Amino acid sequence: MVTSTPNRRTVISHAATALFIGAAGLAVPARAQTLAPTPTMRGGANNYRPGAPIVERIGGGGFLTTGTVRRAGDGAPLAGRRIQVWAHTTEGHERDARSHGATLTDANGVFRIEMPQIVPAFGQPHGHLAYDADYDDGGFETVFLRPVMSRASDTSLHVEFVLRPL
Repeated sequence: MVTSTPNRRTVISHAATALFIGAAGLAVPARAQTLAPTPTMRGGANNYRPGAPIVERIGGGGFLTTGTVRRAGDGAPLAGRRIQVWAHTTEGHERDARSHGATLTDANGVFRIEMPQIVPAFGQPHGHLAYDADYDDGGFETVFLRPVMSRASDTSLHVEFVLRPL
């Protein structure tokens, strides 16, 4: 077995390299991460009803849709944003006016709306949600979402909107 004993030059060289790498890491400033905007989903606008009324609950309720609305970039919560929700439910099809409703976000950018149980349409249990800039003065781009639930038996859906300023 061959063993080598480091000489003075090797030790100094390795120490200098370690010092340089450590100092370089400290010299790089921390960079804030920016929050990317939510892209509109294909099929998200299907059966959308412009100006659906703001309601406390859609139909008899029993299924809870919640989420947050934040600004792209810094992630600040957006209060007073209008979110429309619709779906194929135990009480109606997503084309039916009674299956549509809107709600507003609170001071923390949180929204919640109760609706009848979502049931599969075209083989998938899914909801539709929209932030529609045409019905809001907030200066953000419209976003349509069509999140698919893991199981038809799920009794809630949580959605995150990150809006891009115009």
